[in-house]
Amino acid sequence: MTNVVEPGHRNSRVVLDADDMARALTRLAHEVVERTHGATNLTLMGIPTRGADLAARLALKIESIQGSPVPVGALDVTMYRDDLRLRPARALLPTTIPEHGIEGRLVVLVDDVLYSGRTIRSALDALSEHGRPQAVQLAVLVDRGHRELPIRADYVGKNLPTSKSEQVSVHVLERDGIDQVTIEQSS
Repeated sequence: MTNVVEPGHRNSRVVLDADDMARALTRLAHEVVERTHGATNLTLMGIPTRGADLAARLALKIESIQGSPVPVGALDVTMYRDDLRLRPARALLPTTIPEHGIEGRLVVLVDDVLYSGRTIRSALDALSEHGRPQAVQLAVLVDRGHRELPIRADYVGKNLPTSKSEQVSVHVLERDGIDQVTIEQSS
């Protein structure tokens, strides 16, 4: 494993490099195809920012297995968060719903890190504004534990036990110029 970290983060350590991330996404794609019996009624909805990038990659990997495209969109959860008053204001990110919508489809929400479960709760609320899926599942690249809500992922790239004083950062080529997951001690 290459030990590349962002400049200025001396106490970061790489826990997944680009090859590890690619393998995890390939494994997730195979699991989704297997557990959805061919992924024929599937729509992926990524949670911006990095979850949307990962959803697009996952859709391509599923397509390479199945031979047919998988609808993919992005679901901004900002206005559905329960911590809006506790955080600085942030710009809304685009929500894009695939052409055939989500009504009656199996929707897999895709995010980079599952931590407290609050982002996913927000995503479920946001999703309900766009239709009624047949079912909703969750795929995450990293599950770090410390749930505050009864939410679990159906598909996990890497279980990464952490302390609450650690920060898990997912870096993707599309946004950060590198694919890697790092852990650093919070200050």
